[in-house]
Amino acid sequence: MKFLAVSCLVFSGGLLSTSAIAKDAVQGGQVGEMTISVEDIGEPTPDDFSPYAGRDFPTRPLWGDTHVHTSNSLDARAFGVVLGPADAYRFARGEEVTTSHGLRVKLSRPLDWLVVADHSDAMGAMNEIVAGNATLMRDPTLRDWNDRLNQGGDVALATTMEVIETFAGITGESLPEAIADRRFVQSVWDEFTATADAFDNPGNFTAFIGYEWTSTEAGNNLHRNVIYRDNAIRARQMLPFTTAETFNPEDLWDWMDRYEVQTGGRVLALAHNGNVSNGLMFPVETNPKTGEPLTGDYVERRAKWEPMYEITQIKGDGEAHPFLSPNDEFADYETWDKANLGPTPKEDWMLQYEYAREALKNGLKLEAQLGTNPYKFGVVGSTDTHT
Repeated sequence: MKFLAVSCLVFSGGLLSTSAIAKDAVQGGQVGEMTISVEDIGEPTPDDFSPYAGRDFPTRPLWGDTHVHTSNSLDARAFGVVLGPADAYRFARGEEVTTSHGLRVKLSRPLDWLVVADHSDAMGAMNEIVAGNATLMRDPTLRDWNDRLNQGGDVALATTMEVIETFAGITGESLPEAIADRRFVQSVWDEFTATADAFDNPGNFTAFIGYEWTSTEAGNNLHRNVIYRDNAIRARQMLPFTTAETFNPEDLWDWMDRYEVQTGGRVLALAHNGNVSNGLMFPVETNPKTGEPLTGDYVERRAKWEPMYEITQIKGDGEAHPFLSPNDEFADYETWDKANLGPTPKEDWMLQYEYAREALKNGLKLEAQLGTNPYKFGVVGSTDTHT
């Protein structure tokens, strides 16, 4: 900063000397020398560099991840993840941890914040299924899963895929009701929110409370991560929303509204992976859940509750597609476009309703038609790590 100040002043002096030369040349006079010493300039102080008076925007980037799963997520635990939320927070803030596979790992640069976004459906249940929780073992399906998962090898792998496909809505079967028992879910949620608060260190590291609402009806991905601006005292007053109630994102918005009214808290949601929604993520003409034309109420509520979109992550990039942007050589970055999360193949007509670049353009059209742009969102890139 000191060097910059001196450079600017010397440059200014150079301009003054040039003007003097031009004037003296016209008058036929002699050109003298102009010098500025360090003593003339003086030492700069912070007050010499006051910011723009009208600045009301942040200027310091803070790095984090809005999408990390732990053993509290049914699919992650089924795949062998044994690390919990506390381990994720420790890793994020720069501590060394031992992975589920026995590797010692540490970030080269700690993160500033983290959202552990475990699936709200069956949160914490797989830990108890594998361990043989006596209450859960009363359910024959859960008892069968426990037996086969603990056999290891191909049997455990096949069972894992069965659990994942049931969880994702691909098999058409529902998860056993026992893992949705309110007392069990409340105990898991209370422990998780308390862990987030314990690792939250204002000014140094922020541990956000959050979860993933995992709507995957017929394999079509309409997932949303819900992030709280609150601590555990407010967050635990209402249990996370699950797809046991509904697969409809509008019902999630209703839940978010109820949460804010009842607790005085604040939440937001961000969708992700439109690339595996098979044309359902960014509707333009009709509401995919009702078959009716989009309404002003729909676009207003989506704009309110979903101000951000997760534009890229491990399940593929969601910004652009070469079919939609044929002249953009970078539009084929990390493309995952074969099908939805189930067996239903992708068709070309679906693509314009899946990618953020098209959504931004279509949002302007909807604003002209309905008065509000539902797709005026900020973007984040996350991991969706299940390790």
